[in-house]
Amino acid sequence: MPIHFGTDGWRAVISDTFTFSNLRMVAQAIADAVASEHWNEARNGGSLPAPGKIVVGFDTRFLSDRYAGEVARVLAANGFTVLLAQADAPTPAISYAVKHQNAAAGVMITASHNAPRYNGVKLKGAFGGSALPEQCRRVEVYINDNEQQARGPNLMDFQKAREAGLIQKFNPLPAYFDHLRTLINTDIIADNPQRFVVDAMYGSGRGVIKSFLQGTGCEIAEIRGEMNPGFGAIHPEPIAKYLNALASAVSSGMGNFGVVTDGDADRIGAMDERGNFVDPHKIMALSLQYLVEKRGMSGAVVRTVSTTRMIDRLAKRYGLKLYETPVGFNHIADYMMTEDVLIGGEESGGISFKGHIPEGDGPVMGLLLVEMIAESGKTLNALVEDLLNDVGPAFYERTDLRLSRPVAKAEMTELLTKQAPAEIGGEKVSEISQRDGVKYIMADDSWLLIRPSGTEPVLRVYAEGRSQAMVRALLGYGEQVAKSAV
Repeated sequence: MPIHFGTDGWRAVISDTFTFSNLRMVAQAIADAVASEHWNEARNGGSLPAPGKIVVGFDTRFLSDRYAGEVARVLAANGFTVLLAQADAPTPAISYAVKHQNAAAGVMITASHNAPRYNGVKLKGAFGGSALPEQCRRVEVYINDNEQQARGPNLMDFQKAREAGLIQKFNPLPAYFDHLRTLINTDIIADNPQRFVVDAMYGSGRGVIKSFLQGTGCEIAEIRGEMNPGFGAIHPEPIAKYLNALASAVSSGMGNFGVVTDGDADRIGAMDERGNFVDPHKIMALSLQYLVEKRGMSGAVVRTVSTTRMIDRLAKRYGLKLYETPVGFNHIADYMMTEDVLIGGEESGGISFKGHIPEGDGPVMGLLLVEMIAESGKTLNALVEDLLNDVGPAFYERTDLRLSRPVAKAEMTELLTKQAPAEIGGEKVSEISQRDGVKYIMADDSWLLIRPSGTEPVLRVYAEGRSQAMVRALLGYGEQVAKSAV
């Protein structure tokens, strides 16, 4: 099976395609791409990083530490100085280290929120975010070229590379924490310390929020923070159906609310004191409100096509420019690198704000949420209620509908646009967007997004309505479309 190195790197099933042999080939292609003269062509400003330095990090998955060591051996054999994380670390901490260390690139061994049987490689650019699409394409070109020329990877003995100073172990957290102190007001938190639960979902965010808040007086109970490469047989994705452990911890009185990060801690979710899941839509809207109203900050607002329009209503009120992007944090990062962006985020939980790297960051958003709660003196449930009374109501659901055969995205988009309904659930369709799939926007700001998956026979259907009945009507229409697509 060929290795497809996409915009989010490479993910595959461990022992099937994700093998040491294939990983070495990918690492060699990364070394070739970073060493090429074109690597930094697309970078925006700033001093060019030392061409000889690459940061390598890893998460808590099965063999991730060994895989990271193997990548380091290949990079060292190609003459790079490798800064190898001494323990599992969040993806955003590794991304920040790339920028902080002025390295040319970063490699993170992780399959993020995917099922435990997967592992993967995320490639990072010198600016501290996901490598640009053209940089990822360059890696794929080298993978194919090396394969065609039967050119195997260079490999250096790990111990010899250490002795030669080509592999240096380091701890990415101290510099990351120093940076977070410029983004999070720990004085506000120390003035009103919180009792809460952190759910690390057995991922590499474990211990991070707790360590950062040491000395603030907060009482933090961490659950699922031990090493468990099988993630307790669930996907380490911070969505309601995988958070029974967090709901139990909050309801048994371990804390007044919960904060949760995914497998590599670049996504955020939360839970209020009543056990209600607080999704990223609400977290992003609350954060935007707080940054403007309490911190007096401004800048553009960027959200993906599948993210709540509560964001639009707030941006309009504050007179802030709003950009909508296709799904994927890399599209948000493009704006963060070229414009003055206040906050950018997506429905899956990747959110970042001004002053930070262009990368979704679970710990920093969890900490901002703790700061908001401490500052308000209210419960998380009350904060969400206030938000919904102000710019809601907003009910959201998404569902993935399996099709009996794959459908071409362009063909489906054309069909859905041509056959657009005049109304759904009694509301007029007032706008149709084709930014990523097809999005029907209703007169009352409710919306339905239908996106065919590019990789499997699945229709992703997202709906936000002003009532549960409206959400049901929107999803019902999406299901009809799926039936007629086969």
